[in-house]
Amino acid sequence: MENILTPTATRPHTNGTVPGVATQPVIQLRDIEKIYQTNTIETVALNRVNLTINKGEFVSIMGPSGCGKSTLLSIMGLLDEPTAGVIELDGRPVQSYSDKELAGLRNHKIGFVFQSYHLINDLSVLDNVELPLLYRPGVGGKERRERAYAALDKVGLSTRTNHFPSQLSGGQRQRVAIARALAGRPEIILADEPTGNLDSVMGEEIMELLLNLNRQEGTTIVMVTHDEQQAHKTQRLIRFFDGSQVS
Repeated sequence: MENILTPTATRPHTNGTVPGVATQPVIQLRDIEKIYQTNTIETVALNRVNLTINKGEFVSIMGPSGCGKSTLLSIMGLLDEPTAGVIELDGRPVQSYSDKELAGLRNHKIGFVFQSYHLINDLSVLDNVELPLLYRPGVGGKERRERAYAALDKVGLSTRTNHFPSQLSGGQRQRVAIARALAGRPEIILADEPTGNLDSVMGEEIMELLLNLNRQEGTTIVMVTHDEQQAHKTQRLIRFFDGSQVS
């Protein structure tokens, strides 16, 4: 395994707080509902969800397939709108933002990591990591490249910059996807089944990388997973069933 972030000796408290430090909500969902309608059927994906994610937390979300986990993550990441309810980011309702401001929030504040990587096969590893920064005003070519190199070094892939995704293992591709998220220096990472396509060894590598990002850099992480063992390594575990939060 290539070198990634060095593990620390301590672990945050299981409730995601540090003694003597007040919690600071970064994402708050209030009575969130998401309903999909066709001419013949109504499907409730989320049912009156109330959830707070605090700054610096690592939270895992579990539940059976179709229970609304990925929908919840899309709403948290401002990729989808709820049918009803209020989303607050740093205490401000996102409904008060313009479309341009929301796009800026997605680009600056939130990093996304997906199960299927979403890498472009015709681009090198370095270009894949650099790509989201092309849409960020004020970030020139030199800075984009420096950020991409730094992010790849952070995930242990500094020697793979000129490779293409097809030349990498599944675990390496997922690390490229994480580097792409890190290049934007987000405060929040939303990860949808980041170890779902990997074997147990590669899954452990990716999980340790995410844990170290949270421990060492204070990155807030929300992770959807089916892996009970991985979920219990995070500070808080939230379970969903049929669109409702059950724990």
